[in-house]
Parts: sequence; structure tokens; C-alpha cells
Amino acid sequence: MSCIENVVVVGGGGAVGAMFANLLTKAGLPTTVVDLPGAVDGVPECACEVIEGDVLRPGEQLRAVLAGADLVLLALPEHVACAAVPKVAPMLKPGALLADTLSVKAGVAEAWALVEADVEAVSLNPMFAPSLGATGRPVAAVVLRDGPKAAALMRLIEDGGYPVVRMGPDEHDTITAAVQAMTHAALLGFGLALRHNDVALEPLLRVAPPPFQALLALVARVAGGTPEVYWDIQQANPHAPHSREMLSTGLRRLNAAVALGESDFSGLFADINEFLGPDGHLLREHAQAMLTALPGAWPAPSDRKS
Repeated sequence: MSCIENVVVVGGGGAVGAMFANLLTKAGLPTTVVDLPGAVDGVPECACEVIEGDVLRPGEQLRAVLAGADLVLLALPEHVACAAVPKVAPMLKPGALLADTLSVKAGVAEAWALVEADVEAVSLNPMFAPSLGATGRPVAAVVLRDGPKAAALMRLIEDGGYPVVRMGPDEHDTITAAVQAMTHAALLGFGLALRHNDVALEPLLRVAPPPFQALLALVARVAGGTPEVYWDIQQANPHAPHSREMLSTGLRRLNAAVALGESDFSGLFADINEFLGPDGHLLREHAQAMLTALPGAWPAPSDRKS
């Protein structure tokens, strides 16, 4: 039997909070969801109880709920969660687990360094948007204060179908600076370049080859998201500036290779393929499957659904 018997999800009206509330409820854990007034519309129906409240200024009811929880999960923006850790941790009973879902770990690790409460701590990062709705995608986990409840939570996540990848806080931020910050920067940069390229979108779409369609679709997905989420990834991660600089360096190397000649240009391909190694073959198969799924031609304006 799990040593976690009841859960509070703070920020359960958001997509990530709702995902974890659903996962924990399906595991049989009574789950209370807390969110600000006006934000509870997104709370999943699975919640046993819904409380309106501000975790930074908790009232008597919220304090009592937090004090009785085995697990409190903060599904909050970076600045709110880091401010909440030193306030919430002392409210919890000894041995309880305080978890978060932050995309960057440097700030929350610093916040925990100042907390003396006898509680466990684990910082999670689902490496996917909950809207994808598919299990089998990884959840990064940084255990800041280990214990039986931290281990139990990671087992519950894996039992729910999400592989847990444990790592240290700086290791996490170094990796996510590449797989998140650099990736999002590349897409936003591509979108901005198109925006200021003096060619309207319509003629581009009429002749768009599959790689362009795929990149443009990803640009639309990021640009249609919540800017605050992407701001946290770009601004709070101490390794993000280096990743953006490496992206700029890559473009400069490409320009230099074109100026120097075809031999240097071909050398870029060899350099990339050396990095990809034996995984390159499988990645090319994935690309083939993704691009094959795209439409052969973009629908005419009159045929598009609004």
C-alpha cells in the first residue's frame, strides 16, 4: 500500500495540475484541488473537493487542508511556486511530501535550501503538453529531499504510464536548455524570420513542402500557447542563454560554410550525422512517418475550416 493516502493539487485548474489530479485520482487517492477564484473552471471532475484560495495567502480552510495532506503538488508558475515553497512547507505535517511541476529547477532548489521543515521534496517536469493526451512520455524528476513518499509518488507516475527519469537539478536544467529552451527559440526565431521576410503566408502555403509545413505547424503550436510558460523556460533557466547562443552559432557556421564552398557545406552534414550516430536511422524513420501524415497540398482558403 502507498504511504500517500490523500493529495492536494494547488493549481489544479491548469492543464498540468488537472493531468496530475486525474492521474492520482485514478490511482485511488482522494484528491483536493485548490485554485484561485475564477480559475476553477478547468478543475477536473475527478476532484473530491474544490477549494478557492491563494496558496501565498492561505485562509483557515486552506491551511487545514494543507496540514492534513500527505502530498501537496504545486502546479504553479515559476515565481509563484518558488515563493510558495518556504510558506507551505512549514504548514505540512512531518514527513509529508511537497512536489512541484516547474520547467526549471535552479530557483526551486535555491528555495528549498532555506527551508528547515521536516518534509520531503521532489520537483517534476512533464516533458510534454498534457493536451497530447498520450501515456508513455517521460516525466523528469529531481528529488531534492528523498524519502518514502517521494519514491511512492514516482511509482504512481510510472504506474500511470509515464516513465520517470531521475536527475539532479543542474543536470535537468542543462538538458532542458537544449530540448526545450533551444527548441522553442529555434521555432520562435523561424516564425519571426517568416514574419519579416516580405512574403505573405498565403503564397508560402500554396507551395509548402512537408518540412516547411511541419515547422510552421510547430511554430503555430508554440505561438498559440501561454507566453508565461515559455518565458519561464527562457528566462529562469541559467543555461538557456548559452543554448540560444549555440543556436546563433549554428546559423553563423552555416553562412560561413556556404561562403567557403560545397566541401565545407558537406562537412556540416558529416558533423551532424556524427552527433546523431546510430540513432540517426531511427530518427529519419520517424521523420518519414511524420511528414507522410501531412497533407499533400494545403487546402485552399475557401476549403479551410475556421
